[in-house]
Amino acid sequence: MAELKLPFIGHGGDYNPDQWLDRPDILEEDIRLMKLAGCNLMSVGIFAWSALEPEEGRFTFDWLEDVLDQLHEAGISVFLATPSGARPAWMSQRWPEVLRVRPDGGRNLHGGRHNHCFTSPAYRSFVQRINRALAERFGSHPAVVGWHISNEYSGECHCELCQEAFRQFLKARYSTLDALNRAWWTGFWSKTYTDWSQLHSPTTIGETSIHGLNLAWRRFVTHQTADFIKAEIAPLRQLTPDLPVTTNLMEMFGGLNYFELADVLDFASFDSYPRWGHGDGEQVALSAAFNYDWMRSLKQKPFALMESTPSQVNWHEVCKLKKPGMHLLSSLQAIAHGADTVQYFQWRKSRGAAEKFHGAVVDHAGHEHTRTFRDVQAVGGLLPRLKDVVGAMPDARAALIFDAENRWALEDCQGPRRDMGHDKTVLAHYRALKRQGVDLDIIDETCDFSRYRLIAAPMLYMLRPGVAERLADYVRNGSILVCTCFTGRVDQDDLCFLGGFPGPLRQVLGLWAEETDALYDDEHNGLQTPEGRVYACDALCDLIHTEGAETLAVYTEDFYAGMPCVTVNRFGKGRAYYIATCPEACYLDDFYRTVVPEAGVKPIIPELPAGVQVTRRGDLAFVMNFSGAPVEVSLPTGRDLLTGERTNERATLPVNGFRIVRLSPEGEN
Repeated sequence: MAELKLPFIGHGGDYNPDQWLDRPDILEEDIRLMKLAGCNLMSVGIFAWSALEPEEGRFTFDWLEDVLDQLHEAGISVFLATPSGARPAWMSQRWPEVLRVRPDGGRNLHGGRHNHCFTSPAYRSFVQRINRALAERFGSHPAVVGWHISNEYSGECHCELCQEAFRQFLKARYSTLDALNRAWWTGFWSKTYTDWSQLHSPTTIGETSIHGLNLAWRRFVTHQTADFIKAEIAPLRQLTPDLPVTTNLMEMFGGLNYFELADVLDFASFDSYPRWGHGDGEQVALSAAFNYDWMRSLKQKPFALMESTPSQVNWHEVCKLKKPGMHLLSSLQAIAHGADTVQYFQWRKSRGAAEKFHGAVVDHAGHEHTRTFRDVQAVGGLLPRLKDVVGAMPDARAALIFDAENRWALEDCQGPRRDMGHDKTVLAHYRALKRQGVDLDIIDETCDFSRYRLIAAPMLYMLRPGVAERLADYVRNGSILVCTCFTGRVDQDDLCFLGGFPGPLRQVLGLWAEETDALYDDEHNGLQTPEGRVYACDALCDLIHTEGAETLAVYTEDFYAGMPCVTVNRFGKGRAYYIATCPEACYLDDFYRTVVPEAGVKPIIPELPAGVQVTRRGDLAFVMNFSGAPVEVSLPTGRDLLTGERTNERATLPVNGFRIVRLSPEGEN
């Protein structure tokens, strides 16, 4: 695979000159403003198919060459986009098979974006043809540093082409109908399949009660999307093997398994739109940080922040402006967690259609005399001073398991609660770990566990083949595993384990989970430590019996008062913890305050104040204040990158303030 090799931190955004071809004065002004804002990297050609191929087989590339030439002359590099995210109307009219079929069997009309069938041979052919033409014309253009394929892959198609592809996918996975029927427990409600042709995607007018089918379909959608991407990339790989390929992924997106999708990309890119200014600022910042850590972990290499907004979006329920200082702080947050670019949607606001009021660097006013433009200039002025982090990675020794297939299975498990709270639980553990001042990776069940000293696995409901054995080896060899309620319930096909939960992790955790009580939203239980401190807990309460594990806390209420709810089991050289409920945040803070040092994970800054984040990348530590108020914090030993002053003292961070510390070598005062 090709590598992204930028000699700078990229700064720029989605640039759509195809919308302004009748205004050469505006295109000329764009170049001036880009240089003024400190921009050096643009994504060009996204959704430009109608401008690139206005009629079937007639390519109009001259305008694009003019734009690339002007950008290169101005010292601005380009991610050149392929236009497959939205096809032109002539294609939908002549080749209706390219349009998606809904779950109810009806075919969509032309419109929107991503309204295409990933299986369609016609669509694949059109995509490969224009991609080949783009690569032949522009693959050696000096401005082009990489390919931005399509845009935010998502959605599914239920046409007959996809149904047959799904059947072939199932044949490859299960080999025989007998194996499929056993794996899906189709004897329930007399669902047994007797011919492959009877299999169909889950739909509202057909079958949705077979959880193995639902899970298999979601796996197929990822598989077919990845297969389409491979087909889309093929001519680019052939003609431009040295240009890396990426596509922009979305925050906590559940429609696709991003770890599988990442395998076909050279580096990950991400579209980040936190709800800054909404509710708990610390939680918004933690959710953003989680997504950045996830993107970095997908490839274990830096990612591109392909889209963010310099001001506001236009699709939240309430679209808040970024307050003074937030744009610079939020951009630095992405860099701190592994981004090698800060890019925006969009460079210039469109005049009409769905995103005419979405934030942009250049407003409808058309000049640089705006608060937003000044905020972008501030980012453009600072990023060159951070160029040493390009290519560097945080050295994470802790990890959190966030597995797409486990998430899908939990969403479909139908009990003991409608909302199992998987994402909430994952973010609660992420928050508590970040409060301890450590860097961590976001991994899935397929990743290498051995590189970490501590792994948290919240709600690891589904265990794919070999995962329990790998986790057992991980603990046996001296590391720490943290599991939670509703762990180890089903196998890869959503069949419940027999012989007692948590299934194949029972020996590692040293306990048996007999029942799980579900609490109403306004209902709570208590968790009491041996010291007598009581914490609230809610949502789910596993009723567990220890089988070698030591009890660290017990329930205080209901008929299971006094039963264990937090345990630790010494297994080999390591330890496996089990938190059998969903405790309040302060308990998780106290829990990880003990477990992190026990695992030998060294914090960058211990005991962080609420709302403050710290991340290390290379020899730079980024200390960032998202609390919404001034806050005092201990800085690590080193020198302030911006002032050169020593930093081995406490400092006050203002609202939306930050410090970037070049750390002293180990042992140096």
